[in-house]
Amino acid sequence: MAPQYAPSLRSRLGPILLFLQIGFIVIFAFYIEIDNEQIDKNKFSNLYPEFQDVNVMVFLSFGFLYSFFVRYGFSGSGFNFLVAIMATQWAILLNGIESWYSRGKIRVNLRSLVVAELCASSALISIGAMVGKTNPVHLILIALLEVSGFVLNQWLLQTLLKVQLLNSIMMLHIFGSFFGLMLTLILHRTESEQQFEKEKFDRKTGLFSMLGTLLLWMFWPSFNSILVDDRGRKLGVVFCTYLALAVSAVTAAAVSVLSSPKGKLNLIHVQSCVFAGGVAIGLSMSVVHEPWQAMTIGFTAAVVSTIGFRYLKIHMLLAFHSHDTFAVLSTHGLPGLLGWLAHLLLQIKDSDDHTTAIRFAVFHICSLLITISLSLSMGIITGLLLKWNFWRPQQDKKCFDDQAFWEFPQNAVRK
Repeated sequence: MAPQYAPSLRSRLGPILLFLQIGFIVIFAFYIEIDNEQIDKNKFSNLYPEFQDVNVMVFLSFGFLYSFFVRYGFSGSGFNFLVAIMATQWAILLNGIESWYSRGKIRVNLRSLVVAELCASSALISIGAMVGKTNPVHLILIALLEVSGFVLNQWLLQTLLKVQLLNSIMMLHIFGSFFGLMLTLILHRTESEQQFEKEKFDRKTGLFSMLGTLLLWMFWPSFNSILVDDRGRKLGVVFCTYLALAVSAVTAAAVSVLSSPKGKLNLIHVQSCVFAGGVAIGLSMSVVHEPWQAMTIGFTAAVVSTIGFRYLKIHMLLAFHSHDTFAVLSTHGLPGLLGWLAHLLLQIKDSDDHTTAIRFAVFHICSLLITISLSLSMGIITGLLLKWNFWRPQQDKKCFDDQAFWEFPQNAVRK
């Protein structure tokens, strides 16, 4: 007989999705207009290929990456797609509030869509910490609340500390990882201490997930450089990002072998740590001008990420009851902090005036404190909201299981 599941999809997900989407349609109808006045054909043709690269990363790469578990492929890829779509629409509205306040309309263009997808990426990072342990209603709420917090964080950094748009956007790695980490603390399940029954992978799912990793690695230079307007500087960012990624891939493989008792490569280490250099260089690219600097950052980020993945994940679970499914702290958080530190050190090194260097250091430290404080605060609020039984959380034995959410015709009962 087919198993019976809680009616969360029937009574919660459908109405919530329809309510949100109809609301977005109404708001877009009255307050959104396409910015046709400042269209530059050359700029559009140059930006659109990079926009497609970011699309691949957000919808395809993260989707494949989260299909890692043997019975969670449908949910890992499908829910990532759904969450990214909703988060992007919500980010477009939030990023346009200032335009709406001054003009009465939110004017959007291709750059607005790019920024919205980058904001949505912060939510996808956080969801990596909760993959398999939440239902799709939870994921939608996580995405909406996190994007709200991240857009607020951007506004605070740009308004109070005069941080550039690109630098504030790249804080998404730190914001997303700490937000997800706080969710794992609030929504801890005792079953996770012994590992969930279905929390495992096989060769097929590992291969699909590795494909997502490779796509992320390939398109990461576009992710870091898409908001850079100066062509000469854009080339430098692409080149430095590629070098950091290349070095981090080699280093992650080496550290994985050296830290293995059997001296073998660990697929999870390779998947999660090969783009650590891309994360780190994203937060420091405005002050990285030499190839060797990018390579050093990539090397250090891979070492920190791989060692963190091997040792930190289990200690976080045992000491703090934080079951970080995809170890987003080691994959995005630690490399992000390393990139922030590299930015600080290189900027101070290049400063001739001590007063200017000290002033930058104070503002740079404040930007990190604001980002971490806001991400943890939003994580606590979101976690407490998700603990409400109204959202029908699945039982421990239904975690990492597609059958709780998707139809499988081969399992239907025939009468």
